[in-house]
Amino acid sequence: MITLLVAFFVSLMVALALTRFVRDQAHAWGWLDQANSSRKVHVRPIPRLGGVGIVGGFFAPLCALFLVDSGVGHHFRSHTELVAGLFLGGAVIVALGLYDDLRGAGARLKFTVQFAVAFGLYAMGFRIDVIANPFGPELVLGALSLPFTVLWVVGVINALNLIDGLDGLAGGVAFFGVSTNFILALSRGDVLLALLMAALAGAILGFLVFNFNPASIFMGDTGSMFLGFVLAAVSIKTSTKSGTAVAMLVPVMALGLPIMDTLLAMVRRSLMGRPMFSADREHIHHRLMSRMVLSHRSTVLVLYGVCGLFGLVALALNFANSAESAMLLCCVGAFIVLLMRRLGYLDLHRAKNMHQLRQRNLWLRTMVKDVTRAVRTSGSLEGVWNGVRPLADALGLARQELRFQRVFETGLSDGIVFEAQRPSGPGMPFEVSIAIKDGGEVLGAMLLVWRDGRSAINRDEELALEQVADAVAESAARLRPRVSAEPGRLVALRK
Repeated sequence: MITLLVAFFVSLMVALALTRFVRDQAHAWGWLDQANSSRKVHVRPIPRLGGVGIVGGFFAPLCALFLVDSGVGHHFRSHTELVAGLFLGGAVIVALGLYDDLRGAGARLKFTVQFAVAFGLYAMGFRIDVIANPFGPELVLGALSLPFTVLWVVGVINALNLIDGLDGLAGGVAFFGVSTNFILALSRGDVLLALLMAALAGAILGFLVFNFNPASIFMGDTGSMFLGFVLAAVSIKTSTKSGTAVAMLVPVMALGLPIMDTLLAMVRRSLMGRPMFSADREHIHHRLMSRMVLSHRSTVLVLYGVCGLFGLVALALNFANSAESAMLLCCVGAFIVLLMRRLGYLDLHRAKNMHQLRQRNLWLRTMVKDVTRAVRTSGSLEGVWNGVRPLADALGLARQELRFQRVFETGLSDGIVFEAQRPSGPGMPFEVSIAIKDGGEVLGAMLLVWRDGRSAINRDEELALEQVADAVAESAARLRPRVSAEPGRLVALRK
């Protein structure tokens, strides 16, 4: 127990010091997350490399075990597969997260790396062989063990990533999952897993000091994906030491909130015809804030309570027999249904318009593909303009403008403006300006004006415009224009 306490406090102090150092340096170097999208909750630029503090805090006491001659250290070093899986897999995930936080990584790259790590873990012995069935005999996966294990690892990594939408939420959710695994490890006498969870708990708490609302730093994808990776890997090891009656039910329940949020996001985006990996403001934490009129901090505390409830159920499942497990799962199912109804996920009135919205979004996605293809293959700025002009008809614009500014070797510059306008409509104008940026350099600006009485654009239109802006930026950088414009990504100017 002394070793566990030492590991906890070492990781806590390292995470505190490292997170503060990273926060200060990120401000000095300008590595900030800009509040430039409607789905962002924060309103000022904030560093997003706090995951470095979590990673450093977690590995600090574990690395010390290689230098200390102790019984726990020898026990830790003797489990070569577990140590290699955590260190090698964790290093790859951290590298991916850092690249995404600093440069931006697409979904294809993320999933390629995540699946590679998951296959590597399986090869090292991290395997799910049995799925619990409290209503009957357990299911032995056999040949399905590989795909199920891989999907579990990738799924949990992205579940923690998706739920990282409010100050302190992802860290708190992970802490409850870690606490549940820690108690389970102690109850089974598994000192090694308890050590890992103690180190991760200290790292999370050290980071949360700076991340709880109002946050001064975000964990970024480095932190959220690393937390998901460690929890996924350790949960597999925890389940293999469970009785077959509850194998995998306990870790699933311990991570119930992020798993539930991820499944809802997948179903929602599929039904609405949205890209599976697009961001939106329909997550559970967004719904709590909007439908129950809760503050940022209150929403996080409510979700902490939900995570605590799931953790208690996970612990109860560990000690329950099949009949008791079935009863607990039925109660949890009823709670989830009530929660979904309260948050509006089961709104039948909204479901009536789902088909029409899906068709609209699928058509919009097709149109965006055509526009971006035309923009990327254009050989001149005029060609770029001709590529984006179909947006006017597709979105019902009253006015459309694309502006560039070229800088010559002499230092002189001239502006290039393309504009199209329809007869003025009856409504008040609503304008949206999108900056065309290549990395940190602003190259141009696109202005869109509606006169249909709206006061905002919906998330699907925003997503479409962001994709078009990215394509315009690629072509603008290739054609070497330069621009002077506001650095914001999507800004409503006035109504």
